[in-house]
Amino acid sequence: MEKISAVVGTQWGDEGKGRMIDYLAKDADFVVRYQGGNNAGHTVVNEHGTFKLHLIPSGIFYKQVTNVLGPGTLIDIESLVTELEELKESGIGDINLKISDRATLSLPYHRLEDEFEEERLGGAAYGSTKRGIAPGYSERYLKKSIQIGELLYPEYLKERIKFTVEYKNIFFAGVYGKKNILNAEETFNWCMKYAERIKHYICNTTELLEKAANDGKKILFEAQLGALRDVYYGIYPYTSSSSVLSSFAYIGGGLFSKKIDNVIGVMKAFSTCVGAGPFVTEMEGEMANELREIAYEFGAATGRPRRIGHFDAVAARYGCIVQGCNQVALTKLDSLSNLKELKICTHYEYNGKRINEFPINAVLDYAKPVYITMKGWDGDISGCRDFEKLPKEAQEYVKKIEELIGYPVNYISVGPERESLILRK
Repeated sequence: MEKISAVVGTQWGDEGKGRMIDYLAKDADFVVRYQGGNNAGHTVVNEHGTFKLHLIPSGIFYKQVTNVLGPGTLIDIESLVTELEELKESGIGDINLKISDRATLSLPYHRLEDEFEEERLGGAAYGSTKRGIAPGYSERYLKKSIQIGELLYPEYLKERIKFTVEYKNIFFAGVYGKKNILNAEETFNWCMKYAERIKHYICNTTELLEKAANDGKKILFEAQLGALRDVYYGIYPYTSSSSVLSSFAYIGGGLFSKKIDNVIGVMKAFSTCVGAGPFVTEMEGEMANELREIAYEFGAATGRPRRIGHFDAVAARYGCIVQGCNQVALTKLDSLSNLKELKICTHYEYNGKRINEFPINAVLDYAKPVYITMKGWDGDISGCRDFEKLPKEAQEYVKKIEELIGYPVNYISVGPERESLILRK
């Protein structure tokens, strides 16, 4: 593992980043989440069991790893405490966690606002997880957010909460017709209740990481969601509310003196998507339902069934470009076993012309996939650890993806467990 690496998603999220970070973290000193909140989940399967991590970085299972929630994260401290308790109940003790004092709080009224807005939008809703992520991030730019570090200064926090609750009550009344539904004292008490459980983790994480980098420690940045959900370069407005790109890791993670040496882009061997928005290669009917069940494609945070699609090389190549990938980890190849044939989208067709660049939604909404068809393979490949021992058709499928996206596929996941990997380096 290089000194400073990042593991990022190249599709719509849910690509299997958690399982890759859990594998790579064995050689790391720090694992740093640099954006997002508890609106997504990283599923990890290892000797300790099966875990769905929503806020806590996926290096938490190694005692030597310091896990950091960076200043770019949005933290629901109630959810964080629940997650910490679940880990301890599963036998994961001595939690090695640090939380940036500059990260911002996701408060109960952010969840309310998320619900109110999705109700208002009706059929035009964005497909939010209703965890308060968009309202929480928007308030950072409105200069109404509360920083995690303020939990350490209760009297200062109390005044800040009075200010923000007054603003939210005016906003809720004017936009949603919900009058005086928030109480500053209740919000303050909620903060203090959960602050007692996590305040010893709060510190200046930038100082911590700068020292670690200068001392030659190995740092692994962890992203949430995927490139196509990025607020700047994704399928806007059907995106997350933060930047999921590796280039944001410096800001959201809080490390400035060193550069990322290696970006590993994670993608599935087929396409999945949770929530609304254009999804060009979407399957319908029995095949989609069958693959969804085989691959267990349900949201880790919400349990919602994921939309299923054929592999989209146009989208995946774009995801690698905007993430600045050096190499690719391909996951869930085993889920495609025993299918007679597989399709790969090589181009889109729009207004009678073929395009191979990933466009904005004004084009995506009307784009049609152009496919090639490849032979499938039979048999269980979950025990395979050598690329050359995969069925010939599986090898050809991976090589074709590699050719179309233009990036080397150096990791191939053939199962959810930590060691269920083929290394091609």
